[in-house]
Amino acid sequence: MREKAGRAGRSAVAQLPFTCVLAVAVWIRVVAVKGYPAPLWFGDSPGYLKAAIELKPGETRPSGYPFLLWLIKPFHSFTVMVSVQHAVGVLTGVLVYVLVWRAARAAWPLGPDGEAGRWAWRVWVPALAATPLTVPVLLPVHQIALEHMLMSDSLFAFLLLAAVAVVLWRRRMPWWLGGLAGLLTACAALTRSAGLPLIALILLGMLLRRAGWRACAVAVAAFVLPVAGYMGWFHAEYGEYKLAKANGIWLYGRTADFADCRVIRPRPELAMMCPKNTDPRMSPAFAAMWTRDSPFRDIPGWITGPTADKLASEFAMDAIEAQPGDYARVVVRDTFRSFEWERKPYPTPWTWLQYEFPEGEAWSDEQALLAERYDPGGGEPRVVHPWAGTVLGYQRTMAMPGTILGILLIAGLAAALPYARSGGRWRVLGPVRHWGTGALLPWGTSLALLVIPAATADFDYRYVLPAVPFACVALGLALLPPPRPAVPSETVPPETLPPEAASPKTVPSETAPPEGAEAGAAGTTGKETAATSG
Repeated sequence: MREKAGRAGRSAVAQLPFTCVLAVAVWIRVVAVKGYPAPLWFGDSPGYLKAAIELKPGETRPSGYPFLLWLIKPFHSFTVMVSVQHAVGVLTGVLVYVLVWRAARAAWPLGPDGEAGRWAWRVWVPALAATPLTVPVLLPVHQIALEHMLMSDSLFAFLLLAAVAVVLWRRRMPWWLGGLAGLLTACAALTRSAGLPLIALILLGMLLRRAGWRACAVAVAAFVLPVAGYMGWFHAEYGEYKLAKANGIWLYGRTADFADCRVIRPRPELAMMCPKNTDPRMSPAFAAMWTRDSPFRDIPGWITGPTADKLASEFAMDAIEAQPGDYARVVVRDTFRSFEWERKPYPTPWTWLQYEFPEGEAWSDEQALLAERYDPGGGEPRVVHPWAGTVLGYQRTMAMPGTILGILLIAGLAAALPYARSGGRWRVLGPVRHWGTGALLPWGTSLALLVIPAATADFDYRYVLPAVPFACVALGLALLPPPRPAVPSETVPPETLPPEAASPKTVPSETAPPEGAEAGAAGTTGKETAATSG
């Protein structure tokens, strides 16, 4: 009993590095809630809140996030709402830690009884490997500010990371885990439509990890059914089988950046869609959507009307077909904006500043009336000192440059190269196999979260932050070696073993498993593996 207590104590002490990071992360979020009891508002916030109050599909965006707000509505408290969102952000960081920690434990397992013997460093390595990769998720101020906003991005990142975690959890995925992965991906897609194409990456990750046709089929069904159910709900409300009324308008905004009607030569009915931008401070996409230069101001029903969506979709496809090179150029350009060292005033001089904690904030009558329906008397932005001063001081020093994300992605791609040599032999496909069965899924998801907005809408700094947790997981899985067998008992000094364990009859065989055989992490059998590192 004393030996078990000692092992448990050493295991708990080994978590100390992450405990320190987690304590700072929780502390600054508590301070943020005290300093700013109400959420930070954005242009999309009223639409989300209205959908939550009325519990109906949003006209311009899926309503997964409003459903969360509706669940919290009985508290009638915006402070509870931002607290829940901060808890989701902390759980995202914890999930990053658990995934990398399990992969490290599988790579350097303890003995059969949890003993490390002369390999005592094995107790510390998983935490030391995983903790630094949680820092970009838990501590940067822009992550914390995004969690404080009345916006869907933090919930979307958590749901999608949970789906990736399910796929990486076990090498041999049972059908019910496949169903859970598909369901979580559907929830992410219904929170932000950028999650819709990511089901393809989830299925690819499952196939590379040999999940089996049953798990893949159940994943597809678990993804399709909620999405189809939502479309049925949308049809019951608006008479259309869609996720939102506004679909083509976002792509139209993307093409406004390069569309040249002299090249496209649109038909007369589409000529009004030719973009113009009289204010160079605005990005072309923002000007085409929301300013006085927008053609939607002259279309009945604005962006949610059937005419606007039809014309916008047709013009966007004509522009891409006529100018494919220009389209590719702006997609690449805006993807690389994610990796710039400093943030710039884009897409407008004020939008990028809304992703930070303010010294004060104006309050419109429209916001006040809507907030009153959710939290009577509690929606007005308040700046409470001295807590707000602490947050503002933290904000000045704890911002993560986008270049760090670029380094994480490059390192996550290159970290598998050392595995070209294994077992004393060079294996050309070794890095490909190691990376493809582990890091590929989170790395591809991270890159997709940067490319999809650049290809379908416009660049925005809030689209960058959900990609960070996946890049961190990918780097951890790429760096760590594949799972290995547990340390044999004879490597533990005899004096540390009970008498029956020191008997030659109980010493495990030294025969190594055949090449390619799957070895479990500590605490698993030969039939069940940790397998997060592939």
